[in-house]
Amino acid sequence: MIKFLIVDDEEKIRDVAHEYAKASGLVCEQASDGAEAIEMIKNEDYDVVVLDVMMPNVDGFTACREIKKIKDVPIIMLSARQEEFDKLLGFELGIDDYVTKPFSPRELMARIKAVAERSKGLKHSVYSFSGLEVDITGRNLIVDGERINVTPKEFDLLVFLIQHKDQALSRDVLLDKVWNYNYYGDYRTVDTHIKMLRQNLGPYRDYIVTVRGTGYKFEVLN
Repeated sequence: MIKFLIVDDEEKIRDVAHEYAKASGLVCEQASDGAEAIEMIKNEDYDVVVLDVMMPNVDGFTACREIKKIKDVPIIMLSARQEEFDKLLGFELGIDDYVTKPFSPRELMARIKAVAERSKGLKHSVYSFSGLEVDITGRNLIVDGERINVTPKEFDLLVFLIQHKDQALSRDVLLDKVWNYNYYGDYRTVDTHIKMLRQNLGPYRDYIVTVRGTGYKFEVLN
């Protein structure tokens, strides 16, 4: 059973998440701010943490940094703001998803399930292409012998591209399969992650090819 922690200073939001979690077969625990969440995570294991950005005392971004130092737990960020800067900062900190308020509780439950299942469901495999190595089990990206830090979503996106090597994948397909839900937004989410991923791949950035009018594909031309 999936257990998640929702962290929000609005009690109503926490209570709604708790009720929908019960109806969805999930276990929901609550924290009212970032400081409380950090202490709970030190003592409990969660499959997912749902973390609000704007909170008193310890805000969501600060809490995210501290949580990642403690445990490698998937994080979904909540925010009433839609600025691209906030989303980019969140993904750079290693979050797995970003939900804008107001949101559908059912959709939030679906995203929690998707993130938890994706985190647990990766199979053992190592892919090697010249100086590029992708270890799925260890979730390691090695470029010319150096371990490169990427966000969880960047890593999942790279793995999906590699597993469908030489196939042109539309942004719709990438949103559906990597984010694993019906995404009601623009395609900049995919484009932004591709841009960050290419930067991290360094000399192998060209392995991710833009397919004009379609999307992207992973292709190694040697």
